[in-house]
Amino acid sequence: MPAARSPSLCRRLACTGIALLLALGAVSGTAQVLRSADQTLARIPAVRVQRAGVIVPGTPGQYNASITVRYGPSRPRAILLLMPGYLGGAGSFDRLARQIVARDPGVAVWAVDRRSNTLEPQAQLAGADTATLTRIVQEGLPVVSPERVPFMRDWGLDVALRDWRAAVQEARRLTPDVFLGGHSLGASLSGLYAAYDFGGHAGADDVRGLVMLDGLPGTLADHDLGADQYDQGGLNALGVLPGLRQLGRRPYVDTLVFGPKLASRAAAQARLAAAAPDDPAPERGLSTVPATNLAACLLQLESRYALLPFLTVQTGQPTNAIEAPSFLALALGGRDSRWLVGPQDTSRPVGWQDDPAAPTDGLDFVNRYWTPLADYTEWYFPNRLTLDVAAARTGTLGTPFEQTLKVWHTADLTLPVLGIAAERGVTHAADFVAYGNTTRGAVTVRTLAGASHLDIVAARSDQVARWIVGWMQPLRTPAPGPVAGSADDDLAAAYVSP
Repeated sequence: MPAARSPSLCRRLACTGIALLLALGAVSGTAQVLRSADQTLARIPAVRVQRAGVIVPGTPGQYNASITVRYGPSRPRAILLLMPGYLGGAGSFDRLARQIVARDPGVAVWAVDRRSNTLEPQAQLAGADTATLTRIVQEGLPVVSPERVPFMRDWGLDVALRDWRAAVQEARRLTPDVFLGGHSLGASLSGLYAAYDFGGHAGADDVRGLVMLDGLPGTLADHDLGADQYDQGGLNALGVLPGLRQLGRRPYVDTLVFGPKLASRAAAQARLAAAAPDDPAPERGLSTVPATNLAACLLQLESRYALLPFLTVQTGQPTNAIEAPSFLALALGGRDSRWLVGPQDTSRPVGWQDDPAAPTDGLDFVNRYWTPLADYTEWYFPNRLTLDVAAARTGTLGTPFEQTLKVWHTADLTLPVLGIAAERGVTHAADFVAYGNTTRGAVTVRTLAGASHLDIVAARSDQVARWIVGWMQPLRTPAPGPVAGSADDDLAAAYVSP
C-alpha cells in the first residue's frame, strides 16, 4: 500500500508550516504581497493528528484511523469539528479554520480527513521538485487498484461517523463546548451524526450545536432509495450510484471528472501554480490549451469554466483567451458556462486575471490547495459512503435501512443549527428553514451573497467566520473574561425558526 502523510513527516513539516506557507506566497509575476490579515492567518498554529478510529473487520490496522488537522490552541475553550464535502479533504477548510481562530483565539477548529486519505502517497508530492511535479501533472501517481482495497466496501456511513466520534470524544475531554459541522456532504453528515444511534447514545448528546455550510441532510439524496437499488445500484443527484454488489469492482470514485489519478495531477498542478503562477503549465497536462500554471489550475474549478458548475469557486477570468459556450456544462446546470477554444495570441499562453470583487482570491486558493498538513481533495472517496448517505437521507425509521443505518433521532433533535447557504451554491435559506421544521432546535439561517459552493469555505472575506463565532458564543459555557471576536454586529438579522 502507498504511504500517506506519515506522522513524523507531518510533525516535521508542521513545525515549519508558517515558513512554507509564506514561501509559497512569495511567488513571481502576478504574486501579491501578503496582506496583514493573511499574515495573521499564516501565524495560526496547526498540526495534523492521527488517532485510532473504529476497528473494521478486514481493514488493515493502519487504515482504522481518525484524522484531524487542528488549528488554534491546544487547550481551547471551545472546539468546532468540521467535516469536508463530497470528494473533499481537510485542506478545504484551511482558510476558514484560520479565520475562525483569528476571530476568537479561544476556539480551536479541527478539520477532518476521512480514513480514505491514508491511501494517498502524499510524501511523493511533498518531496517533488519542479520536474517531478511536471511529470505528475502529465501522468499522475500510480493508483491503488480496486483488488488491493476490498475492505473499502465497508467504509460507509457507520464507519465515517464512528471515526468522527473518536475525535469528538477526544475534544470533549478538553472542553464541554464542542460543536460539529461541515461543508456540503459534510454538512449532511453533521446532521446524520446528531441523529445517529451510537449504541443507545444519540450523537446529539455529544455537541452544543451544528454548523451546516451549503449543505444539510438530504442535499445529495433527492429521492428515496429502495432496498433493490441499494443492492444493485441506481441514480441519485450525483449520477450513477454503485450498489453493494458493484463495490468490489468500484470501491472508490473513479470517473472522467474525478478519481485518484486526476486528484494527484490536480495537487501537483496546484503546487506549480503556487510556486510559479505565470510560468507555462506542463504540456499534455490538465489544460487542453496552452496556459499558465495558475490558469491551468483555476480553469478546472472556476464557475464559468468548470464542467460541474455546482463544485466551483469564483476568482477571476482568463486572459488572452478565445471562448465559446459550454453546452455540456449548461446542461448540467451552469450559468453562462464557457469553454476555452485557445489563446488569442498563439505566441503566448492563456493567463489568469484576479478579480478583486470576486469572493475568492485565486492565488490564495492554489496556495492552500496542497499544504504539508492536508490537501483539498479525498483521492479515494468510498462509494459506500455515498450509497449509505443516499439511503439514510434525513432518517431511516420505517425504511429498509432502519437496523443497518441507525439515523433514528431526527424528530427529537433540540440542537441549535447555524445554516449558511451560498447564494450560487446547492442550498437556499428555505432549505434550512424546512430542516428546522423537522427538529425542535432553533435554526439560524444566513446566506453568503454572490458565493458559489466552494467560495463559502475559501472566500477572502471572513464573513462566514464572523457568523460562526458570533453564533457559537452564547451557546458556550461563560468564560471568566471577554472573548476576542465574539461580537457580530449583524447577527440579529439572522432568521430563527419558531
